[in-house]
Amino acid sequence: MSAAAEQAGQVKRVVVVGNGIAGLTAADTLRGTGFDGELTIVGDESHAAYSRPALSKALLHDGDDLSHELPSPTHGATELLGVRATGLDLERRRVALDDGTDLSYDRLVIATGSRARRLSDLPEEVTLRGLDDALALRRRLADKPSVIVVGGGPLGMEIASGCLAAGSTVTVVSQGVPLVLQLGPHLADVFTAAGRERGLTVVETELARLERSAEGYAARVVLDDGTVLEADLVVTAVGDVPNTEWLASSGLVSQGGPLTVDSRGLVRPDIAVAGDLAAFPTPHGTRRIPLWSSAIEQSKVAAAALIQGQEAPTLQFQPYFWTEQFGLSLKAVGYLPVVGAPAYVDGGPDGPALMRWAHGDGTAVAAALNYRIPIPRLRRVTQQAA
Repeated sequence: MSAAAEQAGQVKRVVVVGNGIAGLTAADTLRGTGFDGELTIVGDESHAAYSRPALSKALLHDGDDLSHELPSPTHGATELLGVRATGLDLERRRVALDDGTDLSYDRLVIATGSRARRLSDLPEEVTLRGLDDALALRRRLADKPSVIVVGGGPLGMEIASGCLAAGSTVTVVSQGVPLVLQLGPHLADVFTAAGRERGLTVVETELARLERSAEGYAARVVLDDGTVLEADLVVTAVGDVPNTEWLASSGLVSQGGPLTVDSRGLVRPDIAVAGDLAAFPTPHGTRRIPLWSSAIEQSKVAAAALIQGQEAPTLQFQPYFWTEQFGLSLKAVGYLPVVGAPAYVDGGPDGPALMRWAHGDGTAVAAALNYRIPIPRLRRVTQQAA
């Protein structure tokens, strides 16, 4: 009997804390490795697992859209929804819950994700992180309010695109050119130009803060030069914060930081971590990569490692990013941002295009702009000779 098989036989009870795509994938992977013991999933939302990327795309302005729904799970786990983990006892192997109970485990998956970073404590500040946030924002857009979106990253620009599609006038307040830090200058210019063509106003600033507004407006945005912007609705999309506070007394994480894992997604032989709160080894150093595809790939490797130990494969991760905004769709494989003009594998600058950028370290990025292509082929483009 192998060491992994012997270890697997000792695992009778696994607890997964987090019911997003990382937790769901981990549970499915555990069953796929042959684990047939007691499996419990804890989720602080009352909803079943759903597709978070869909929330800032079609769901935001399509009342009948069901793109956020995922197939019903087949892992057979006991799901405790609407319950939050509040503490972890490593010695006793127990997870404390906010309903006063606790759960014992032989192995633990931590997949509690992250939450929206806020600029203020004002109730008028709207963020979009969960399904309830998206549904509430969509209801407010029915009245076609004027909107300010603070944050020029992918989420902020997707929200701005959805608000424009709903009939609102929209201003994006961005720290520099929108999307440039995430995608690089070439792609950022393409998307920003498309937004402006549809009526988007872009305001660049170094800093912005929120204040309570005069009567009749939700809040006011004050720029670094003192300029004041007001609208009926202010939405902020300025990053996320890992949900690790419940682990403060465990010693696994420093305050406010992510959980650093090894190449198999483990922080201890009995604890795996996956998703937005995990920082893992990459060719560019230990990084937290809060992408949907990242959470899935991490979870597959980490869950297998819980059962198979050192016999499990290590994470070989290649980022996959996609966005839809202002009538454009982008799929990209590889580490973003990219610098300089692309090499056109197919198409050109005036239409659908398949593009490639080479990094100085020998890796590459392939991107499809309004260009239908299977993801495996997009990955192969990154391996082509320049």
